[in-house]
Formats: sequence, C-alpha cells, structure tokens
Amino acid sequence: MAAFDLKSRLRAAGIHLLLSAGVAALAAALVFGLWYPWPYTVLAGGTELFVLITSVDVVIGPALTFAVFDRVRKPLRELQRDLAVIAMLQLAALAFGMHTIFVARPVALVFEVDRLRVVTAVDIPDGGLDDAPQDLRHLPLDGPRLLRIERPADGAEKLEAIQMAASGTDLSARPRYWRPWDATARAEALLRSRPLAQLPGVDADRRGELDAAVKRSGRAADQMRYLPLQARKTDWIALIDGTSGDVVGYAPFNGF
Repeated sequence: MAAFDLKSRLRAAGIHLLLSAGVAALAAALVFGLWYPWPYTVLAGGTELFVLITSVDVVIGPALTFAVFDRVRKPLRELQRDLAVIAMLQLAALAFGMHTIFVARPVALVFEVDRLRVVTAVDIPDGGLDDAPQDLRHLPLDGPRLLRIERPADGAEKLEAIQMAASGTDLSARPRYWRPWDATARAEALLRSRPLAQLPGVDADRRGELDAAVKRSGRAADQMRYLPLQARKTDWIALIDGTSGDVVGYAPFNGF
C-alpha cells in the first residue's frame, strides 16, 4: 500500500510539474517575446529575474502536491481543497513575480550626450510621464523605444537636472526631456560616436564576438561606429551606421 501511495504521489507531482512548466513557458513567451527582447534579456537582467521567479514557483508547487497527495487516507473533497489551495498560492506567487518583472522592464533606450542608456519603468519618477511629449506619455509593452534627450536650456532647469542626477535620476529617466529618434539624434550620434576600429578591449579571443555582431547588422566593419551603452546589469556598445547614424546592432563590450 505504501509503495502504491508513493507511486500516486509521484504521478500527481509529475502532472503538476508538467502543468507548471507549461504555464512558465507561456510566461517566458510574454517576457522574452515582448517585455525583454534581445539584448535586454542581458542588459536589463530579464533572464535572471525570470529564472529566479519561475524556477521557485515551478518547483514549490509540485513539491507541495507530492507532500499532500494521499488518496488512501484523505477524502476526495479534502484532497481537492488542498490541491486548490496549492494552485491558488502558486498562481498568486507567479502573478507577483510577473508584476515584478513587468515594472522592471526596459521602456526606453535614450541617447544622452555621449552614450545610450537603458531606462526601465521603475526608473521613471512618479508622475514623470505627465510631462512627456503627447505621443510619449504611454510606456511601451513590446520593448524599449529609441529616443534622444533634449537637454535643458534654462538655467533653473539645468540646476534642477544636476540636483536630480546627484540623487540618482538622470535626464534619460525624465520623460519631459524625451524626444523621438530623429535627424537631430542621428547627427549627434555620428558626432559623438567613434570608429569601431578604435574600440578598446578587442583582443584575439574576443574578435569573433565583435565580428558576429557586425555581421548581424548587415554592414561592413569599416562603415561602423559605436557608442557606449549603459544598463542596470552591464555595459555594452551600440553599433552605429557610419552613414545614417542609426543604431543597427549591439555587442558585449565596454565602450568607455
């Protein structure tokens, strides 16, 4: 009887594990397909957040099912109640985790003076979107927008910007200064970027990584420039088309 009970518990936990894995796969499609498209899975820590949250959720649910599943000594109604409670707790934990991932998602890649900076939803001060240009007052759900900064010209605004930057809120995280990626941005990107041949830290061991990034861009290496790209988790470079000034790719190198 004990062996049969163990077999039933393992079967129930296995079914629960498969269901949990299915739900996690759907969550992964949402996270990596919309909120954290490559390379923001790395730059904004999307992969780490997702694995941390869903791995715990996927393991705990089946483990609890294994612990409570006993068709021999428990009435069916009691067993159903226990499984329902586990499912609700698991779904609540997943919802909380997905909310955490959602508010930490990247919403803008902003050109700020001499670099590009990844801005996440949580970086933006409360009420900050109210001051943004009309067409930029809604945060995207399908990956970050490419934007530029309109630097403050007024003396009081400059002082305020310095004070807020000192407290941790850069201009790139203040939507009132956001502007679309336009001809001004492209011209400034060409002016501030450097030839790719001048990128430091590209030794023989890493040359292949850079060549692969250039190949993905569809441009020739001698036509490429780069800008440093700062993010919460790591610093990369953005590849800039040397003719148009557009961002055409990314590579895992420190551009400073």
